Amino acid sequence: MYLSVATTQRPATDLGFLLHKQPGRLHETELPFGKAFVFYLEASDERCEAALVLDVDPVGLVRGKGRSDGLLDQYVNDRPYAVSSFLSVALSRALRTAMAGTSRERPELAEAEIPLEAVVTPLPARGGERLVRELFEPLGWTVVIEPLGSHYITLKLAGVARLQALLNHLYVLIPVLDDDKHYWVGEDEVEKLLKRGQGWLEGHPAKELIVRRYLIHRRGLARQALERLAPETREEDADPETRPAPEEALEAPLRLNDERLAAVVEALRASGAKSIADLGCGEGKLLQRLVRERWAERLIGVDAAARSLEIAARRLRLHQAGGPAEERLKLLHGSLGYRDTRWEGVDAAALVEVIEHLEPDRLPALEKVVFGAARPSTVIVTTPNAEYNALFPNLAVGAFRHPDHRFEWTRSDFHAWAERVAATWGYGVEFSDIGAVDEALGAPTQMAVFTGAAQ
Repeated sequence: MYLSVATTQRPATDLGFLLHKQPGRLHETELPFGKAFVFYLEASDERCEAALVLDVDPVGLVRGKGRSDGLLDQYVNDRPYAVSSFLSVALSRALRTAMAGTSRERPELAEAEIPLEAVVTPLPARGGERLVRELFEPLGWTVVIEPLGSHYITLKLAGVARLQALLNHLYVLIPVLDDDKHYWVGEDEVEKLLKRGQGWLEGHPAKELIVRRYLIHRRGLARQALERLAPETREEDADPETRPAPEEALEAPLRLNDERLAAVVEALRASGAKSIADLGCGEGKLLQRLVRERWAERLIGVDAAARSLEIAARRLRLHQAGGPAEERLKLLHGSLGYRDTRWEGVDAAALVEVIEHLEPDRLPALEKVVFGAARPSTVIVTTPNAEYNALFPNLAVGAFRHPDHRFEWTRSDFHAWAERVAATWGYGVEFSDIGAVDEALGAPTQMAVFTGAAQ
């Protein structure tokens, strides 16, 4: 099994400082199941490429303590030759410092995003080309796949990233594509997954599949990992379908949620949109209104919380008698921080009380996905007006309306952000108030309607 990593960042031979492997030498690492060799195929200022080759002892596998599932108890199988969790273990042993993202001689280079290329072969792709792309493309990699017969491929990746990110992506996703592991999987594997997935797994559109396959379909471990990746999706004692969210309870006397949804529906109607993506759709309340509108021909709901999507599916009677046709309404599990071609191409997108749930440093990624990549002709964004909070009698000074809010903007904050986004991505933007307007503090909710993107 073979992996190579290359860069054209000049001087390219600095790759040696990142891998902690000197060009011109053969580096050998002893492993419980064989040996790993690291050597350089090319080492010039223009391009440097290092290869990791794993030599697995097939007889040693049979004598080891592998999982007794019928695969490793046989002398003849593909385990010694096909890329698998063996390669993940070899990465963690032979390139441990590189995977930690440190470099004593070039610390600034270890932190930098550089042009990288990777080749992995022969790689099992249990799920086909589509799954390979669904795993790697949301992480920013350009993917080239060369079939090798049956379910094996040569995978080529290219992109700009930290070397640590590339190695951690491969460490996790190789056994996911193989859908197997050569060793017993216990609770320590949850810790490994969270460590190697830090900073990218929690927002990956295929997070649940990745967790399930990485932990070889052990439900208890998968549930534990998913709860730690997204604690806000954990089921509580009370029924979330009947318990109002803190923000809804606070705003209930104003009937603000009804006004907000009505305003968004009217703005979408006025835009002439026929296909709409509700980004951060939650429990499907906006979609429930839109599905009644004949002009809304195609609806897509996207949310990162699987539990919310389950509730939305029941609310919308999806896949039930009398419910909307599947070709008209779809619910997708995904993150707004990563490009997702499944909902691109819609006429309009709505982000209703969504942006304030993101850390401010994640907003640029959302902007690139929605305004830069998808580029719907109309984008509607609503968010609380922080100035109005002073009028809620039960809200402490300086507190947010919802414990999951990461920020709440004043009117000037929101206008500045929206105008910058519009100017950056070629939109026009208009602002509206939602709810009763206080002369000094404005309305409780503010809405921006972005229009006119050049396709």
